[in-house]
Amino acid sequence: MLTTNEVYLSERSHVLEEHSYNYELQDVDKPQLYRNFFDYTSIPKVAFNFRSVPLNCPKEIWITDTTFRDGQQSRSPYTVEQIVEIFKMLSRLGGEKGIIKQSEFFLYNEKDRLAVRKCQELGYKFPEVTSWIRANEKDFQLVKEMGVAETGILVSCSDYHIFKKMNLTRAKAMEKYLAIVKAALDAGIRPRCHFEDITRADFYGFVVPFANELKKIMDESGMPIKIRCCDTLGYGITYPGASLPRSVQGIIYGLKHYSGIPSALLEWHGHNDFYKAVVNGTTAWLYGASGVNCSVLGIGERTGNCPLEAMCIEYASIKGTTDGMDFTVITELAQYFEKEMGYKIPANTPFVGKNFNTTRAGIHADGLLKDEEIYNIFDTETLLKRKARVSVDSHSGLAGIAYWINGYFQLTDEDIIDKKDDIVVAMKEKVDQEYANGRTTVMSDYELKEIMKQIDVNFYRKLKAISAGISNS
Repeated sequence: MLTTNEVYLSERSHVLEEHSYNYELQDVDKPQLYRNFFDYTSIPKVAFNFRSVPLNCPKEIWITDTTFRDGQQSRSPYTVEQIVEIFKMLSRLGGEKGIIKQSEFFLYNEKDRLAVRKCQELGYKFPEVTSWIRANEKDFQLVKEMGVAETGILVSCSDYHIFKKMNLTRAKAMEKYLAIVKAALDAGIRPRCHFEDITRADFYGFVVPFANELKKIMDESGMPIKIRCCDTLGYGITYPGASLPRSVQGIIYGLKHYSGIPSALLEWHGHNDFYKAVVNGTTAWLYGASGVNCSVLGIGERTGNCPLEAMCIEYASIKGTTDGMDFTVITELAQYFEKEMGYKIPANTPFVGKNFNTTRAGIHADGLLKDEEIYNIFDTETLLKRKARVSVDSHSGLAGIAYWINGYFQLTDEDIIDKKDDIVVAMKEKVDQEYANGRTTVMSDYELKEIMKQIDVNFYRKLKAISAGISNS
């Protein structure tokens, strides 16, 4: 631990830096509720102090999964079989390098523990099975018996929780938390401290002093202690110069710079209450946290967690490589949730929704017909096994119908139908008549096939034969 006014050679910047202040616990009499930001009767305010911190993305970044923990707190519990199947897909998605590094589980009941055993028996290196428990000796023993090396421990850090929920002072809360951490270490378990509600916490008055104490214990014990920065209500913001406690980059920089917590032990856990879960997670990566905690399809408390599939795409965007991830599994996960569990994914959800790469506008369909790259975000067919599609309605035009025919029947090369083809013109006339008669909904694939059969059944059979030949090849 650095002392006040110490000058040291930084391993990060490779120049001399001054550690000018050692933050100590401020054990206040009244809670700091940041009423200037959070007055509760109005939208939370964004304030700026114009302090900027350096971008410092770690060499290695990864994803951790909370589908079976936070993801189960907002829906009916998964069955053991469903957990095992999803876990298998997570391993395939993360690839051999283990970009999806860990997955956390409850251990509360026998069903939870059976799911853990079944996943452990698969023998995967990644994701590592971790747990989340109540902070008591009985649960620590359970973690040890289950052969789980790391467990999450709730250590709420805002005065909203310390004063209002737990009826403690900051000093009493810290004393309680440190005892829990030491008990975990005594049991041979790696603690993962969940700094709940960090975006409403007194950063220099509690968060940093608490992290400093954890660093001391870590240095003395030789065992790693992970800090999960929990943006419990989605208050985190990424704007340059934004003030703490809401600044994502300020939180990550502060824990690294003032507490000496290495990137590999810093993790971001964000919620999507203000539509910021993905950008906040990416920002945590960019400013020094190695881990971002996610759930499949973003399923979680209230508005949900950071979507795991989104962060897989973000990883590739930042690193310029998939690093062995198999993005086609994203489509398999979406299909599994819908077909096996009856989960309804909103059609416009990026990467997994039915219509995420589907257009209705005729002018867009015309572009797709000429070159898919004009209106498709990337090669979704290769990366996600999701070919760009069009939905036919009153705005689709000739190009939309032609693109539907070519896509539905998987036509290529000399078989491709032009938008000026007679069958396209005839189908458009019938579609237009539908909407002239008052229709408002999109035409289904079945309806479009029936229209084609009415116009020229032999032509329909020809295209169906071509499609069948492609499917069987």
